[in-house]
Amino acid sequence: MSSTDSYTPPDVWTQPEGDGNKWASINRPVSGATHEKARSVGKHPLQLYSLATPNGQKVTIMLEELLAAGISQAEYDAWLVNIGEGDQFSSGFVDVNPNSKIPALVDTTTTPETKLFESGSILVYLAEKFDMFIPKDPQSKVACFNWLFWQMGSAPFLGGGFGHFYSYAPYPMEYPINRFAMESKRQLDVLDKHLAQHTYMAGDEYSIADMAIWPWYGNLVLGNLYDAKTFLQVHEYTNLSRWAKQIEQRNAVQRGRIVNRTWGDDGQVPNRHSAKDIDDALKG
Repeated sequence: MSSTDSYTPPDVWTQPEGDGNKWASINRPVSGATHEKARSVGKHPLQLYSLATPNGQKVTIMLEELLAAGISQAEYDAWLVNIGEGDQFSSGFVDVNPNSKIPALVDTTTTPETKLFESGSILVYLAEKFDMFIPKDPQSKVACFNWLFWQMGSAPFLGGGFGHFYSYAPYPMEYPINRFAMESKRQLDVLDKHLAQHTYMAGDEYSIADMAIWPWYGNLVLGNLYDAKTFLQVHEYTNLSRWAKQIEQRNAVQRGRIVNRTWGDDGQVPNRHSAKDIDDALKG
């Protein structure tokens, strides 16, 4: 169907057998496990189940930042969840996250174990547990949470909206690409204007808001997401680009972004069980 063909929705929707989408085999209208498989458990206090998509990078960056700050209790095992193969529908994963989306985290130091899902929730949990990366100043703290939840609400328009129709849809469709490109550029403009007045998202202090926003919008303006740097003319957003490059230079960001990654020439760490796993990948 071309972008100009008309489409009349049926009276009752039914799942199509296939639509050419590369993810069609794992899309389904019901929740729950499709197969029995226990989740892997390592030796560290925190057990992460994830993939190095932007949502996954948020948590691995946070964990690496905590370790860089000297918090040894933040040691973690990171297990690859291959969403293309349906790993997120295993019984072990669904037990942690009934929504079957990465990332998911288990804190084994509590009784009972604490099971966490949704990247924003995980960031807040870790920040509060270790008393790090949420500003103490009341106004800055509010700004941190404002921007954290802005990201949680806005990124689906960038990812499932623009990213899907620009990069993953089975054929180009003018209307949705225009609609979501316009919204993505509006969001970039929101960030650019804010960062014209602030060093970081919450002011002068690096926080979980930066860790949440950078994997999506930082990667986008740096040319690491959807190959859309030219299409969206991201060079227009000079303040956002300054911030993105500044965050990119952080050692913990460079380490965290390659955990649970199976692609790319600048480091792959499918499963992380020690700092050495990342050290070796960055050397190689």
